[in-house]
Amino acid sequence: MTDCIFCKIASKQIPSKTVYEDDDVIVFNDINPAAPVHLLVVPKEHIPTLAHCSERHSALLGKMMLLAPKLAQEAGCGYDGNEDGSAGNGGFKTLFNTGPDGGQEVYHLHLHVIGGPKPWRGQR
Repeated sequence: MTDCIFCKIASKQIPSKTVYEDDDVIVFNDINPAAPVHLLVVPKEHIPTLAHCSERHSALLGKMMLLAPKLAQEAGCGYDGNEDGSAGNGGFKTLFNTGPDGGQEVYHLHLHVIGGPKPWRGQR
C-alpha cells in the first residue's frame, strides 16, 4: 500500500531504528514508547489487522510471537521464570491492537513488545 507508514518503513522509504529484519518481518522501536522497551514487530506483507489473518498466516504469526521473547531478552527485559511457570524476574508484554475499539492506530498488523522497569506498568 502506497500510503501505509509501516509499508514505507519496511521498504526503507522511511527510516526507522531497526533492531531486527528478515525476509518476512521488520522490527523497530516505537516512536511513541509506552515503556523503556517498546518494539514493533511488523510483517512486510500488508495485512490490515489481526482479524484479517487466515490459516495462510499461521507461520508468520508464529514467527512474530516466537521473536518476541528473543527480542525482549536482547533489549534487556527477558524473563527468568522457572520451567514450571512459577514466578521469576523480569518480563515483558506482547500486544496486538485490532480495530478502533482495540486501540489500533496504524492499520498494518503489528505486534507490540513492551517491557522494562516497573514504573510504566500502570499504563496501557
